[in-house]
Amino acid sequence: MKPLFYIAAAVMIAVALALLLLPLLRHGRQAGRPHSLFVLMLGIALMIPVGAALLYWQVGTPAALNGVPQEVDVKKALDELRAHLAAQPNDIQGWLLLAQADMEMQQLQDARGAYGQILKLSPDNTSALVGWAQADSAASDDHHISDRARDLLERAIKLDPDNQRGLWLLGISDFQHGHFAEAAATWRKLQPLLQPGSNVAQAVAEQIALADARAGSAPASASSVATATDQGAQLHVQVALSPKLDAKLAKGDTLFVYARAPDGPPMPLAVARLSADQLKQAPASVTLTDAMSMVPSMKLSSVSRVVVGARVSHSGNAMAQSGDLEGDSGVIDVGSKAAVKVLIDKVHD
Repeated sequence: MKPLFYIAAAVMIAVALALLLLPLLRHGRQAGRPHSLFVLMLGIALMIPVGAALLYWQVGTPAALNGVPQEVDVKKALDELRAHLAAQPNDIQGWLLLAQADMEMQQLQDARGAYGQILKLSPDNTSALVGWAQADSAASDDHHISDRARDLLERAIKLDPDNQRGLWLLGISDFQHGHFAEAAATWRKLQPLLQPGSNVAQAVAEQIALADARAGSAPASASSVATATDQGAQLHVQVALSPKLDAKLAKGDTLFVYARAPDGPPMPLAVARLSADQLKQAPASVTLTDAMSMVPSMKLSSVSRVVVGARVSHSGNAMAQSGDLEGDSGVIDVGSKAAVKVLIDKVHD
């Protein structure tokens, strides 16, 4: 379907723009510039090609632009695309366009559903395999990569070993599960595929250094050593379990201690994974640092205030589950030198 070809091309342009602009967003946040400014910049840059594509979808040909209102009703265009897919549910390119548009508009559940439709039609479609995993992770409170998402990522990499987004997400999954050596190895496969010296390559190198440091390995270079050992901001945390929840603590439970921005995204700025068994004897102590961040641009030193929380997971899953035990410190200053005390006194619904 020719219109969908041009629309899909516009989506590819939007993705390329995202890859170019995300490093700028990351650098801007580190420099202290307002987050909203870069989000607006990124949104405009992404929606221009997507909006143009959807306008093409509405008017059909460039010649038909004469007399067309200048404002693009993106919602109407997407509704028409959904109507088209209802009539032609086997149109893979149409589903791909819808999934990409939903991702850009932060309609993450819809994006996951659209990628799911593609996988029903084409189980080995690597764009859909990686896209479903990304949408599923983005839709979760802590951006955790689920077991199914990881299975899809592994399949995508088996089909396309040079899939850059797939390698990045698979490394994040390794890191989230505490498999730091595996995360570093996965990201090292990604490095040769990136432009040397680019911001993206630098960010990946920093993540490899962090994974090496957490795994107890020596980073690959002197600059990586400096990155890994410069812990920046630190918060000393003491976690205690309320006596009323003693009976709910089971052997083998996992304790997650984390810090997040009070008004920012739910992804932790720093997170530590410990055995919850020690809570039976005394409060658990841990120091959260910049080295415990998930991505270089989101760490303790990137904000002035945080909420420190702790959660006992019965499943060992980083994503909160019903029945988990949790508590938090409230909002505190990152520069605080006093120990942050967290009491786990609630049960997650």
